[in-house]
Amino acid sequence: MTSFEQADSAPLSVSAAMARAKGALEQVTIKLVGEVSELSIKPGYKAAYFTVKDQSAALPCMMWNNRYVASGIQLTVGQLVELTGRFTLYAAKGRMNFDVFSITLAGEGDLRLKVANLAKKLEAEGLMDPARKRPLPLFPDVVGVVTSPRGSVIHDILRTMRLHFPLTRIVFAGVPVEGAQAAQAMVSGMNCVVNAGAELVILGRGGGSFEDYMPFNDEQLARAIAACPVPVVTGIGHEPDNTIADMVSDLRASTPTAAAGAVIPAKERVQEIFATREASLVAAIQRKLDRAALQLERYADRTLFTDAQALFANQAQTLDYASDRLMRAIPDNLARDAQQLNHITSRLVRLMPDQVNRFSQPVARANELLSYALGHATSAPQTQLDRYCERLTLRATSLLTPFDQRLSLGASRLHDLSPLTILSRGYAVARTETGQVVKDVDQVAVGQAIRVTLTNGELDCNVMDIAHIDTDITILEDHNE
Repeated sequence: MTSFEQADSAPLSVSAAMARAKGALEQVTIKLVGEVSELSIKPGYKAAYFTVKDQSAALPCMMWNNRYVASGIQLTVGQLVELTGRFTLYAAKGRMNFDVFSITLAGEGDLRLKVANLAKKLEAEGLMDPARKRPLPLFPDVVGVVTSPRGSVIHDILRTMRLHFPLTRIVFAGVPVEGAQAAQAMVSGMNCVVNAGAELVILGRGGGSFEDYMPFNDEQLARAIAACPVPVVTGIGHEPDNTIADMVSDLRASTPTAAAGAVIPAKERVQEIFATREASLVAAIQRKLDRAALQLERYADRTLFTDAQALFANQAQTLDYASDRLMRAIPDNLARDAQQLNHITSRLVRLMPDQVNRFSQPVARANELLSYALGHATSAPQTQLDRYCERLTLRATSLLTPFDQRLSLGASRLHDLSPLTILSRGYAVARTETGQVVKDVDQVAVGQAIRVTLTNGELDCNVMDIAHIDTDITILEDHNE
């Protein structure tokens, strides 16, 4: 008897039929792959409910919360997942579900999970902190570019920078941007351009699939970007997603061309900066000129510049005072020297006889004493005594000779140095009206009044003529009116 016959002969209730179907389905465990299209995970639910589909079918799924949490996966719509489980029926609603035992991300979904976990790790370490990101230099002299030497990326970057800011020098490191060794190559390229003097680095590539961009999600590259001594700008042409390199870089651009435009100032920005600097410079120069003009006005009002005599007034008065003292001191000094000379002369005249008498009197007295003591001694002692007397007299006379010579020499020098002696020789001293001694004919002019001092008086004269001669002594003939 077939099963159809059994069904015809023994009809089952709905509950029994659902129980029999549930038992048959739950005996088979299968593995399937599908894309998550619907998702319902709410607090208080005992299970996570979602739907997977492919091009022609959809399957409702449920997974108990303990299994879902243990899987470590956060489901989102659009993920491609691989499920292991069995079919089951919910008899109360007559609905078939797929009871999920385990779940993993399939294909790109698994890669995305790894990238997400790495992003959380680096973010916890602070590598993505906005406060860590450095500002770009306003006018970079040297820009390093790290990208593939093939393709249009490097040409787009060069064209953009040469068009908008040709003053910037570019150092380029050609490296692979796909494959297992791409991340290490990009790290080496960054080090090369930095060592070449780059002030910032552009790290870029063109479009591609998520798998193609996996080198930019490498942890080693991310840490190298964060540790780079200069700012790093990423231009990776995968607009819907951000790579790890984008997250840790100092600036993310949507494309390599946009990255090149971001590191150089726009023409309008340069013009604005120059205009601002020009205005600041003009204002600063004007303020400096105003301060200088004000200070110049203050200097111009000072007595030093309004009265030419004020600068040397004290020195001129001091000179006049010294000149007056000198003119008074010269005659006084001459008179004092003459008086002192006369006094020395009179002392010498008085002292000379006294010196002679001082030596002759002891000799005479000694002679008398000897004569009295010896009496009429023999002739020989007398003769010897006479000889001693002669020698003593000669000795006394020789003692006076140096004093006579020194006295004569001192009197002669005093006489020669006396201004009166010079005047007595026929010389004269000419002075101007101010008392200044005329030493050169260029000190006077024709018609100027001068006073001539002679040995016995003074003459008031006028200069009638001036004659220059080649000898050391200039003779000026004065004519009295």
